[in-house]
Amino acid sequence: MRYLRTNRGFTLVELAIVLVIIGIILGAVLKGQELIKNAKFKRLYNQYREVTAAVYTYYDKYGKYPGDDDTASSRWPGAPNGNGNGWIDGTTFCGSGGAAESCYAWEHLRRAGILTGAANTTTGRISPNHAFGGRIALGRLDSIIGGWSKPVGICFEWLNNETARWLDTNYDDGVYNTGSIRGSADYYSGSIDAVSAQYTCIEL
Repeated sequence: MRYLRTNRGFTLVELAIVLVIIGIILGAVLKGQELIKNAKFKRLYNQYREVTAAVYTYYDKYGKYPGDDDTASSRWPGAPNGNGNGWIDGTTFCGSGGAAESCYAWEHLRRAGILTGAANTTTGRISPNHAFGGRIALGRLDSIIGGWSKPVGICFEWLNNETARWLDTNYDDGVYNTGSIRGSADYYSGSIDAVSAQYTCIEL
């Protein structure tokens, strides 16, 4: 009898309290993950707005789009010139600099002091990363999404389906191949974690 009294198990009340505590901890963890994800969603859209503001600030100041500016070298010796046709030609995700207007655009923005970072032909042309880790590109949208003839747009690389859907649903028509936000493939097919659309673009 002494053995049974000193080695008794938990009561139902004690078990219930433990389960409630575990439930609270799990709920807090899941809620925290949801808050982080929502913050990254909003940060992604804010990055679009920031790049848009940078492009139009440059245009307002110099009368040409960054990257397409054919007078940049006269302003900043050693800077590359665009062809001045009113389009940011190409839609290149510039990982190590590149000889395309879509790479020149980042260098022009940095040389103008509109974006931070070193302004030279190597690091100055590197695309910034978005909130989900991929790169951001500037360029003409028909270079990446066929049939979408727009002179300037912003593209995000490697968004998963959930993120691309959120962006399109909250800020456009929710259809991947129409409107001002489009994907290079259907982000409504497959799981939410899959990356069906390699690129998700927004027109300026």
